[in-house]
Amino acid sequence: MGSGGDGVMEIPDYYEFLQISPSAEADTIHRVYRFLASRLHPDNRDTGDAEKFFLLKQAYEALSNPERRAAYDATRQTSQPVPLSTCVDFMDNIKGELNRRLAMLAVLYFQRRANPYAPEVSLHNIERRLGFPREYLEFTAWYLRTKEYITRMDNSDFAITAEGVDFVETQRANIPVLDKLLAATSETSPTTAGGAAANMEELEAVQGWDCPPTQTM
Repeated sequence: MGSGGDGVMEIPDYYEFLQISPSAEADTIHRVYRFLASRLHPDNRDTGDAEKFFLLKQAYEALSNPERRAAYDATRQTSQPVPLSTCVDFMDNIKGELNRRLAMLAVLYFQRRANPYAPEVSLHNIERRLGFPREYLEFTAWYLRTKEYITRMDNSDFAITAEGVDFVETQRANIPVLDKLLAATSETSPTTAGGAAANMEELEAVQGWDCPPTQTM
């Protein structure tokens, strides 16, 4: 799920937020909305969440009306960014794993910046943003969680921690690949995001995680 400006996506992914298929029937949307509304309503002392409840209302207003849904679907299709795998090599054995860690941090960093009150990104969305299968991201997520750069929320989505934010902001200048990924992630237009593809010669010059001793991965 993303948002405008520096978010993961140009518009929020309401289907991802509701955890339903883009082809879901109207009845399904209504039932999911009623269920989540009872959980997220601010009056619910146990699970209430004003920010998510507001997003839920936005999602329902967009998807419950056929004309609005058609317009939203059209915008959603054109707002999908070019996968980060077009910018950086994720396939190389060790180097690819290091780049996957940086890419996951970049995605979560911009989600946190765009919406501090809803910083979560699902593994499905991370997989789609990176353009890389989730089975190769499990180890990446485990490592970053162990380092406490990211955390797994109650809904199983991922979010960057304050320590992860510190790493990204202090190491951007020291790690060229991280800088490239942040530049690509910040783009909201799919066409301009594709223009941020990294020069392979530049990537070869990157020596893993060349960080000061106080900020290592």
